[in-house]
Amino acid sequence: MSRELLFTCAALLLLALHATPTFAQRSPHRGGSAPATPTGVPAFRARVEKILGAPDATRGYWGMLVEDADTGQLIFSLNAGKYFLPASNAKLFTAALALATLGPDYRFHTTIETRATPNPEGLLQGYLILVGRGDPNLSNRIFPFAKKTERDGPPEKILAELADSVVARGVKQIAGDIIADDSYFAGGAYPSGWAIDDMLWNYGVPVSALEINDGILFIELTPGSALGSPATFTSAPWTDIYHIHNEVLTAARGTLQKLSVEREPGSSEIFVRGSMPVDAAPHSMGLAIDRPAEFAAALLKNLLEARGVSISGHARARHAGDPGAEFGPPMTPISLTSAERAPTAPPATANAAPPATVLAEHVSPPLSEDIRVMIKTSQNLHAEMLLRVSAMVKTFDRSEDAALQFEEDFRKGLGLTDTDVVMTDASGLSRKDMVTPQSEVTLLRWVALQPWSEIFRSSLPIAGEDGTLMDRMKNTPAAGHVWAKTGSLSHVDSLAGYATSSRGQHLVFSFIGNNHNLKSKAATEVLDSLAIAMVEELGNARCCAGHK
Repeated sequence: MSRELLFTCAALLLLALHATPTFAQRSPHRGGSAPATPTGVPAFRARVEKILGAPDATRGYWGMLVEDADTGQLIFSLNAGKYFLPASNAKLFTAALALATLGPDYRFHTTIETRATPNPEGLLQGYLILVGRGDPNLSNRIFPFAKKTERDGPPEKILAELADSVVARGVKQIAGDIIADDSYFAGGAYPSGWAIDDMLWNYGVPVSALEINDGILFIELTPGSALGSPATFTSAPWTDIYHIHNEVLTAARGTLQKLSVEREPGSSEIFVRGSMPVDAAPHSMGLAIDRPAEFAAALLKNLLEARGVSISGHARARHAGDPGAEFGPPMTPISLTSAERAPTAPPATANAAPPATVLAEHVSPPLSEDIRVMIKTSQNLHAEMLLRVSAMVKTFDRSEDAALQFEEDFRKGLGLTDTDVVMTDASGLSRKDMVTPQSEVTLLRWVALQPWSEIFRSSLPIAGEDGTLMDRMKNTPAAGHVWAKTGSLSHVDSLAGYATSSRGQHLVFSFIGNNHNLKSKAATEVLDSLAIAMVEELGNARCCAGHK
């Protein structure tokens, strides 16, 4: 027997010892009769052993739990009570918290306000304030969200519409600053556990209550027409907050494209370097806007000036703790539903500023629409914003610490203690997060009992059809029968959700892999193979009449 085969056999034996399923164990279930005995478990177990016993996969650490979604009966368990880094599976908890706290019909309100009054000539003698209250979709994203993100118009579309409304109110001249106020949140722009190299890219956008275009600056590079000529670039949305240094040259046809981007933390200088073959297609990249409120103020000033408004002041931001920072529910004349209404603000003092006049307002689509975006596309910033808004609306505390405590209290309400789940963010980008497969299944089973459960379920990517599972498990029995959240970080991959087996059994599951060194495609293939095996093999005597 070869050394490699001996190692594989030993690994399979060890896996089998840890993965032995409990056939007769039952969780509490609805109905008066005992759940039927599962079938297909031995075949599923054999396939799990083969998949996880492969030479590359066996070096990793894997956790699994599969239960009957209707009865709660345990079907298969492997390290289900052990800690794992969840990656974006953390968004399952955030989505449930937001739906339970705010309700599916909650809408975000973003306003442009002033404490002055335009005179008959259109002069506004005072500040113009853009007030953010955590709307994640101040962009050109099309709703309702279908299989993937679609866009219409420029990235600053919503902000441009707000500028149009200001002009329509007769404002022609502003003798004051343009202020972007993001004080609805306080602190915690970068949650604990995020890596410094996340800060440059679109998945590591700092958390703010005022984000334009998902906090992303798009840069598109196009090769020049001649060998050695500089590549050209466009950027959107654009302000003079950043200075882009383009050092990309055009290389020979058929050569390898090599591009790099550099921006030091806190710097306004962006360096784009490398080469593009002369026949290359345009290349787009998304960079994190690291000063979201400052960027929004500069962009609004540009938009107003482009519409003929003369502005003598500067563009600047106002954060929590700054003098005059806004704090409270939307100051709008419209009638809010109970789901949209924030808690009563602290009573006004004798020296309080006069009430603001709302010159323009944007009301978002319902929360249910953004839940789909956040889960289907695994949008990190949206998850962080939804947690902060949920905590703010319920506790009227805008701090990051309050949000994390609110998140922990929510989990405790599900019966999950701080020893079951550890979270330092809402998106799963933190390397300090820890969950167990059991905690994820507990959450998913609780969600299934809520009045908004179908909204939650429909937000999950569908195997082979949409979201982050659009190109996975295609043309397999799992396609269209697995609804699950994906997660991925370096050496981490996860998949958790619901499934219907080929034999008609409804399943709830969590699969997580940590400490592997598989390349991205190989790691997702492991999880996909487990999901396909689950769909193909599992069933029970009650569900399987007429199925073979």
